[in-house]
Amino acid sequence: MSIINLPFAGLELGFAVSLACSLLLVLTTRWHGRYSLDATHGVQKFHITPTPRIGGAAIMLGLWLSLGVLPDEQQELLLPVLVSAMPAFVFGLAEDLTRNVSVRARLLATMASGVCCWGLTGVTLLHIGIAPVDMMLTWLPASVVFTAFAVGGVANAVNIIDGFNGLASGTVLIGMAALGLIAQDAGDAALAQLCFVVCAVTAGFFVVNFPFGKLFLGDGGAYLLGFLLAWLSVMLVYRNPLVSPWAPLLACGYPVFETVFTIVRRLWCRRHPGHPDSWHLHSLVKTAIAARYFRLLPAPLRNACVSPFSWAVALVPAMMAVRFAAVPEALLQGVLASFLLYLSVYAFVVSAWWSRRHHMQRPAQRDLPLADIALDQPNSSFIQRGL
Repeated sequence: MSIINLPFAGLELGFAVSLACSLLLVLTTRWHGRYSLDATHGVQKFHITPTPRIGGAAIMLGLWLSLGVLPDEQQELLLPVLVSAMPAFVFGLAEDLTRNVSVRARLLATMASGVCCWGLTGVTLLHIGIAPVDMMLTWLPASVVFTAFAVGGVANAVNIIDGFNGLASGTVLIGMAALGLIAQDAGDAALAQLCFVVCAVTAGFFVVNFPFGKLFLGDGGAYLLGFLLAWLSVMLVYRNPLVSPWAPLLACGYPVFETVFTIVRRLWCRRHPGHPDSWHLHSLVKTAIAARYFRLLPAPLRNACVSPFSWAVALVPAMMAVRFAAVPEALLQGVLASFLLYLSVYAFVVSAWWSRRHHMQRPAQRDLPLADIALDQPNSSFIQRGL
């Protein structure tokens, strides 16, 4: 079935509502800015102007209004997912407005969304292609817990990569489009349409966020999009047994790789896995590449230059997922190859960071903005340990 044969009312309305709401949030900043503005200080802050970080509200509104114009089959799929997404979204939005919700509480809320969605739909992961785990998943409580943990992990992964204009939303667009194409090739038109609706709604926010960064996704938006990406991945495998579970993993590859590597890196450096730092791939791309080669651009555009590098890392595994969705052996090789690609890019960027640091020590370079070279120096032990 071709994409052009799918009903487009939900896509058009979702995009329009998300775009209009995003613009409205930007124009009314003076009314809600006291609560919604993202400060410019912090180890993971690179923007220079306080910016609203409640873009997730525009995406949620766009999804709910799209629901009303979708065909019945898509409504039956989307409604329980949106209801279940509320804990993840609300806890994330509360963090955006109060800055007082712990990472653990937000992660548990996202896992609770996964359990809620199982309760409303009966959908869980029944197999992942690893025999001992598959045996465990035959027991329903284990399957529900495993599914909730996986969903929470992907949602948290999307939040981790949410650092620059268009980075997280663009990555979700790539992953969601890959899921839609896989569903379409599997003959699941209803799920494919749902994936493309989420893409359209996300795109409405994206054009306000990228490249100028007038509105940020925020934790509410990141957890919402991460939950949707994860749960539609679960639905894809559940509804289409010929699709390998490794396919949606590859579609979500970049944020998953970033999260796994971040946990290992922080543990290696004897730091808490949840402790924020500026050694993520996107942070290093900013300080080592964008700040050096695009330093003549205005700050918002310089920040936006980071995202295409990361999108390229996300696009490679997503393309593999679409091409080999029903070939587990090829997908497993694709996971390993994509992770090696991520590590290679990371190593290259670290090398570029060392080169930039050397340049910044030269007198002729000391007039560059200090914000472009600010890094979390206690984490230098990571480099010294040879990772």
